[in-house]
Amino acid sequence: MKAGVVVFPGSNCDHDAWHVIKDVLGQQAEFLWHKDRDLKGCDLIIIPGGFSYGDYLRCGAIARFSPVMDEVVSFAKKGGRVLGICNGFQILTEAGLLPGVLLRNASRKFICRWVDLKVENVSSPFTRKLEKGRTLRIPIAHAEGNYYVDDDGLKRLEDEGRVAFRYVENPNGARHDIAGILNERGNVLGMMPHPERASEKILGSDDGRAIFESLLES
Repeated sequence: MKAGVVVFPGSNCDHDAWHVIKDVLGQQAEFLWHKDRDLKGCDLIIIPGGFSYGDYLRCGAIARFSPVMDEVVSFAKKGGRVLGICNGFQILTEAGLLPGVLLRNASRKFICRWVDLKVENVSSPFTRKLEKGRTLRIPIAHAEGNYYVDDDGLKRLEDEGRVAFRYVENPNGARHDIAGILNERGNVLGMMPHPERASEKILGSDDGRAIFESLLES
């Protein structure tokens, strides 16, 4: 597997994602600058966490117009796998690759702590090594993680089994406790928790590693 990690001004989890792919899993990894239009032959694109463009206007609103995102959107529409983590999830909603929007946390406070996630979907390339109903311990770090989608959109997500992960105890007010969702085709995953920060036991949990390992088998 060759993964490309997109780097925007303000990204701060790019090296974490690169480390998991390169050093933990022993796969090829490339950094992709936000002005690039070449995905360098990658078969997985990771849009990492951080504060792209300083979160001006709203999270992901400017990053969505970066040249690299034109290529990421085309890549995803052709079936390429795209993983958006935290700010990456926000960017994917702004780019129209995933439905809904990430709002300010219900508490109006930045939240940085470990949470428990319940696995809901095990048929995607990102979740095939997981078991439905399994609980994962993975950290969050966000101020705008409150997932919102209108009633029709929510019904579609639920009816089509596109909710990948739910919070066991909702930390931010997200509708239906949603922590991560898939696109219709199942090749794009956006999630607010950080699996790259839970991929080695020395970090306190390696539950997130299974998400990356799932991609090796797809």
